[in-house]
Amino acid sequence: MAIESAMGEVVIEENLKQFLLVLLVSLSVATLPQIFSWFRRIPYTLLLVIVGLMLALVDVRLVNLSPGLILSIFLPPLLFEAAWNLKWTDLKQDLLPICLFAIIGVVISIGGIAIGLNQLAGISLTTALLIGACLSATDPVSVTALFRELGTDKRLSTLMEGESLFNDGMAVVAFGFLAALSAGTAELGFRPILLQFLTVMVIGIAVGGLIGFGISYLTQRFDLPLVEQSLTLVAAYGTYLITEDLGGSGVIGVVTTGLILGNFGSRIGMNPRTRVIVTEFWEFLAFFVNSIVFLLIGDQIHFVVLGDHLQAIAITVGAMILTRAIAIYTLSFFSNRVANPITLPDQTVLWWGGLRGAVSIALALSVSANLPNREGLIATVFGAVLFTLLVQGLTIQPLLKRLQLLGDQPSRQLYLEAVARESALNHVLQHLSQVEQRRGIDPEFCRYQATLIRGEIASLQGKIEQLQDEYPNLKDFMMEQVRQELLSVEANTYAEFVRSGRLNSELSPFLQEVIDKK
Repeated sequence: MAIESAMGEVVIEENLKQFLLVLLVSLSVATLPQIFSWFRRIPYTLLLVIVGLMLALVDVRLVNLSPGLILSIFLPPLLFEAAWNLKWTDLKQDLLPICLFAIIGVVISIGGIAIGLNQLAGISLTTALLIGACLSATDPVSVTALFRELGTDKRLSTLMEGESLFNDGMAVVAFGFLAALSAGTAELGFRPILLQFLTVMVIGIAVGGLIGFGISYLTQRFDLPLVEQSLTLVAAYGTYLITEDLGGSGVIGVVTTGLILGNFGSRIGMNPRTRVIVTEFWEFLAFFVNSIVFLLIGDQIHFVVLGDHLQAIAITVGAMILTRAIAIYTLSFFSNRVANPITLPDQTVLWWGGLRGAVSIALALSVSANLPNREGLIATVFGAVLFTLLVQGLTIQPLLKRLQLLGDQPSRQLYLEAVARESALNHVLQHLSQVEQRRGIDPEFCRYQATLIRGEIASLQGKIEQLQDEYPNLKDFMMEQVRQELLSVEANTYAEFVRSGRLNSELSPFLQEVIDKK
């Protein structure tokens, strides 16, 4: 017994050392852009993959990346953070194209990749279908981060993140069915496939909804920021584990919970300060998890094995790009007839920005050891993921520039800094007028300081006017910000009435109208 306990302690200590090493390398990579400005051109997550590849090249293996580690530990917080920050009103406006991309797009991707590998590479249909299922899950985290940095159209981020959240669930469900089919434990046919799909979706939405609304109403009863923050963490992992145990889609469950808590629970059950605390906590957790995942993706690459399967990887990449183009352009054509049209440049970015990542890797690693050519399947998926991250990921900014979709984020930042500085100096001027009344303060000194501050305010006002003349869109941007601030104040007031019991415990129609407007 003592020997087993000592061995367990050694294993825990060794795992802790490995974890700290991974974290140290990830954080070191995060500081590179601050030291060497050239690295700022590369998205942080892609820089992690490149560093991981360099470690793999010299055969330094940090941690073995297992499917359980990705799906059970890393995936829930990433899904929850994305869903928490996704506004339902934005998602609702593009729900039709997102659902088309996430459902029919997955089917097109699986079928196209499977046919290509089966016909051109001679891979068995079973293995080809599994590869297609692995690579049908998109992971555009580095692309959407670039969108935010460049200030591109917010709708592009909504479309990409919405599709990714839902098609991850579809890909996992499809992979599970195909894996069971290859093992002989599932029946091939339209009815059983549809039944299984509806079952896992309904269970996921039901469990996610129950936990999401339950925590939303629970947090109305108290105002404890750290407890509410902890509840969201328990909700993310708890929803995933419970839904999976009940035979549903843990991915859909977590997405449902995140959407409800982010759009409903955070409004009626959390005050503004708590919402900020929880949002910042999930931003940190997403950064933390992504730092580990993308470094390990690069570090897991075995170049010799990839070299042995170059033909299959090349065919897979070609089929993946082609099927993505068919799905995006064809489904957008039908969606544009009944919903808000997606422009051709936006469609092109959606096509090329459909990167693959951690979910694809996890599904490939979870393939049964009894499957023939398992090593080839894993190598093909790794190679295709690597291509999307390095080639597509690093060329998305030039594509945005060529399509004239780069936003005006730099000018917005200059404008916001000038407005913030003007506001701060006006507050200083007000405080100075109060200080002047104190005993022992030289009035001449105060007048001199006030003259300096007024001169700086005048300079800032001139700069603001110049920016507004050069970039007319900035006025609309500021008006939109003020409108959002006013709506937020109104929403918070209604939420306070609900929390204090002066309104019905159910969400009042006034608050719902405000959320709909946002």
